[in-house]
Amino acid sequence: MDRLTALKTIAAEAGRGELSFPTKVDATLKLQRALGEPDCHIEDAARLVQAEPLLAARTVAIANSVAYNRAGNDVTNVRAAVQRVGFRTLGALAASVIVRQLAGEITDPALRLKADQLWAHSAHVAALAQVIARRVSFVDPETAMFAGIVHEVGGFYLLSRAGSYPGLLDGGADEWIEHGEVAIGRGVLLKLGVPVAVMGAIEALWNGMRALPPETLGDTLLLANDLAPVSSPLLERPGATTPESAATIDFTTGAGTLAQVLAESAEEVKSLTIALM
Repeated sequence: MDRLTALKTIAAEAGRGELSFPTKVDATLKLQRALGEPDCHIEDAARLVQAEPLLAARTVAIANSVAYNRAGNDVTNVRAAVQRVGFRTLGALAASVIVRQLAGEITDPALRLKADQLWAHSAHVAALAQVIARRVSFVDPETAMFAGIVHEVGGFYLLSRAGSYPGLLDGGADEWIEHGEVAIGRGVLLKLGVPVAVMGAIEALWNGMRALPPETLGDTLLLANDLAPVSSPLLERPGATTPESAATIDFTTGAGTLAQVLAESAEEVKSLTIALM
């Protein structure tokens, strides 16, 4: 099977919801759905989180990050961490575990490097989106962080399948954009039960449309994506913002500028990124 046919095949399967996930992903999806139940209380959530060691560790790490622990009082157990971060952040963290699990069974060293870089990119985007949402665009910060975590989930799925299709990633950006990015991305996002608002923000990212200063969740995600110091290792769309041009992005916001906000929030962004990683 040639590269383009393979890409179209994977995209068609994703469009039909026929997704091939590692067993661990299915288990975490069930956990995520349980956490989203309206009658799930703190004790139930803590018990569910403790059953997934990676999620438990990440929840405690986020709870102790600068963004969630401004008083400097570290928590040392899952229940206290869940109580501090809240259920919406917990849902985002569950999604981060799923995204990492998608690439967890990659054995090819080159694909593994791409998956690690893609997660580093996603973690930076998520942390930046959370701060930009809270300080600049005033959309919901937890939703913005969630959007950053999952915005490249289609790419993770592609990497998870690439080992079965030699040469799959050798094509140009035009092939990925036309035949894979949207179809695969939508299919995986729907499988994860991503909210409509987040789907819309990621669609805006695919379309490349934004306003500066950012006003919407989509604007916030695009700006965070441009500012991320680690780029996606996947095929860049033609005309994508370069690191050099991203470094010049600035505008007045409130009583200061974007550059001032980012400088003041640098420790928060670093702390969140490390916790997600």
